[in-house]
Amino acid sequence: MNLSQWFQKGITSEEYIQSMQNHQENSKYILQHFEIPTQDSEFFSELKKKALRVIVITEDWCGDAMVNVPILLRLAENADMDVRMILRDQNLELMDQYLTNGTSRSIPIFIFIDQAGKEYAVWGPRADSIQYFVEEQRSKLPPKDEPQFAERQKEMYEQMMKKYLEDRSVWTDIYESIKLALQ
Repeated sequence: MNLSQWFQKGITSEEYIQSMQNHQENSKYILQHFEIPTQDSEFFSELKKKALRVIVITEDWCGDAMVNVPILLRLAENADMDVRMILRDQNLELMDQYLTNGTSRSIPIFIFIDQAGKEYAVWGPRADSIQYFVEEQRSKLPPKDEPQFAERQKEMYEQMMKKYLEDRSVWTDIYESIKLALQ
């Protein structure tokens, strides 16, 4: 399948959000509270001229998708970009074309395409500053074979979700990272 066909296969962001079993409330919260900086009007004026569309490879259980997707949706709204969601686990053929570090099916992945279906830019799964934060948190975990690993990992995920929801600088870093990919 080419990228235009993948785009057509996807569901709308509204359908995706309504169908979410995990993180729906948190995603809606970020979508409602994230604001595009007013000084970026020239950026959006130029971006609109490109008439891009976006394919989002995601799953609702993913904490990174929970924070990144709503920020993308605000950006896309301001740039008049149509967005379609593709569920990773049901579409490994597409996912495997966008592996992180050539090996990992990390999500979300945002594939920006032009009207002809040609790839314009790809972003994901995290902004660099967020990747650094995640790696730093993972480095504090005990080895996987230690008894307390599962509990400590769960605590780490809870702390990450709290930061993703409450630290607005995370939202800004994500927004700026996506914007950079589009420039």
